[in-house]
Amino acid sequence: MQKKQLLLHICCAPCATHAIEEMKATYDVTGFFSNSNIAPEEEYHKRLAEAQRVAETCDIPLVEDTYDHASWLEAIRGLELEPEKGERCKVCFHYNLSRAATYARDNHFDLFTTTLTISPHKRSQTIFQLGRELGPFLEADFKKRDGFKKSIEKSTAMGLYRQDYCGCEFSRR
Repeated sequence: MQKKQLLLHICCAPCATHAIEEMKATYDVTGFFSNSNIAPEEEYHKRLAEAQRVAETCDIPLVEDTYDHASWLEAIRGLELEPEKGERCKVCFHYNLSRAATYARDNHFDLFTTTLTISPHKRSQTIFQLGRELGPFLEADFKKRDGFKKSIEKSTAMGLYRQDYCGCEFSRR
């Protein structure tokens, strides 16, 4: 029986380590690096390089979406001072997930999901709600069963760069 095609939105390499392993058992996984929220651009390229390394190690293809920080800034305009887990984050999740949903639909994937749910700093239910609104979304909460801990262990063992902020310039506070 052929596995379903899954597009996995990857927020960063450390989060992807565990998620890819979990999904490969059931799905034919393709990574999707869509993170126009990341600033500065040098940080974006550092995270992309690490995501490429994880994809190669895990033997999955990785698609890089167009980096367009100006468009992302326009999407979150007026929400710059929102706290973490606030409305800015919700709009950011929607921005990135809508790009993943569009790519999945245009390229005939059966489902899409995101590594964002591995973080203890992200509300999985918010991400699930947004995903359901956008298309055939797989509700995978990667933080369950010690997923976050496993991702830290795997990324440490691989010597991956682990960032100390979510990605946007407003999360650095």
